[in-house]
Amino acid sequence: MTKEEQCFHTVGEQIESAEKGQLFGKLCYKINKKAFCCFFENDMVFKLSGEMHSEALSLDGAQLFDPSKKGRPMKEWVQVSFYYQNEWKRFAEAAAEYVGFK
Repeated sequence: MTKEEQCFHTVGEQIESAEKGQLFGKLCYKINKKAFCCFFENDMVFKLSGEMHSEALSLDGAQLFDPSKKGRPMKEWVQVSFYYQNEWKRFAEAAAEYVGFK
């Protein structure tokens, strides 16, 4: 397991009520069967809205999640580099809250 993947699991396991799962064949964590984060290309991807979405997207290298690489990004999902691993937990908490109360 890479250090990036280990960090992903450490963050996911710290979210109350989160369960491991799959999203488009990628590792993810879910709350109430709704994915709120996943692991893709050694980055962590978060389902966010509002201010947190804007903040995550403003980070260097962050981008809207486009798992198919066909120019059809998922508008609520932001892919954040491992470089910002210290921010992953905060984004994961916001994403979990977003899907839990949406």
